[in-house]
Amino acid sequence: MLTHATQAILALGVFGIFIGMVLESCYIPVPSELILPYAGYLAYTGRTSLIEAMAAGLAGGLVGAVIGYLLARFGGRPLVERYGRYIGVRSHEIDRADAWFQRHGDGAVFFGRLLPGIRTYISLPAGIADMPFGRFILFTLLGALPWTVLFTYLGYSFGPGWKHLGGWTHYFLGAVLVLFIIWIIMLFARRRANPK
Repeated sequence: MLTHATQAILALGVFGIFIGMVLESCYIPVPSELILPYAGYLAYTGRTSLIEAMAAGLAGGLVGAVIGYLLARFGGRPLVERYGRYIGVRSHEIDRADAWFQRHGDGAVFFGRLLPGIRTYISLPAGIADMPFGRFILFTLLGALPWTVLFTYLGYSFGPGWKHLGGWTHYFLGAVLVLFIIWIIMLFARRRANPK
């Protein structure tokens, strides 16, 4: 059923890319690893430009993230736990995203947007913790940008082979983890250099 729904969304072209990314960022399991390469493929075939394809994916992801953030901010964890199960959000996923957010603060939103399994849920703890909206938008945008640009561009580059890109996610994840470790080391070094 999910496969058919995803195919129906993709059949809408650029608007489908936007809708698919809104749904993915609102915890509906529509995989961005499929949507974004298809957006690139649309550009490859000339049905849209590469910039439009990337913009549709980025805008959809941002709108979906804001919806999740606002629901969590004004409804709190009880709302998320009570109704989240209807869209596949389980308590342990909220706990995992919340622990990530509590450990890493603003950086959690940035790096969380780059990590499969965390990226979809990071809006919830940010909203529950009342992270300032402007900072949430900034770090969401900065984190979503590399993911969106990379997977859309790969779809464009691979052309008809865009469907095989889902398996490349682990390479991207490895690069993100290296950057995350560097960021942690930099934070630790800064705190050691400037103890309070």
